[in-house]
Amino acid sequence: MTHTEHRCAWSETNELFIPYHDEEWGVITHDDRLLFEMINLEGAQAGLSWLTVLRKRESYRDAFDNFNAQKIALYDEAKRAELMTNAGIVRNRLKINAAIENAKAYLAIQKEYGSFDAYVWQFVNNKPFTHKQQKEALALSEVMSKEMKKKGLRFVGPTICYAFMQAIGMINDHEDYCFRAKQLA
Repeated sequence: MTHTEHRCAWSETNELFIPYHDEEWGVITHDDRLLFEMINLEGAQAGLSWLTVLRKRESYRDAFDNFNAQKIALYDEAKRAELMTNAGIVRNRLKINAAIENAKAYLAIQKEYGSFDAYVWQFVNNKPFTHKQQKEALALSEVMSKEMKKKGLRFVGPTICYAFMQAIGMINDHEDYCFRAKQLA
């Protein structure tokens, strides 16, 4: 970054945010595994800060078999108990159970739609919103939340869905002054 470029203000509040902001946040994502990872990490964030989850991201990948939904869907009570003792992740029974149930729902969605990507991106007709369309994106996060819950996904309330949309590039929510806003437009 040159001295004339500026980032979204939130990204400069912690050193971990800078690479996430510069390299990942708002980048259009069509990789099913990464989409599954992000919906679960956003759900893990509920009631916490994104920084807490970002700090634990590698531990999540280790604990949840790199977000391999086929493996996660088969987790038994022993694996759930093991996860509850893992200090590297958020040890919340509801969130751990949600990740396992999300794996089952994700696999069913893949079967029905051909991919999780096709399911997720149909909400925006495969065309990302701009920062100026924030109001529409917020309304869509309500719809997405309801539909995802119908499909069996958990910890996918409207706020989580909106954060998911931001993270995977469904909305380019970089501030107008941010160098990434133009790059991702």
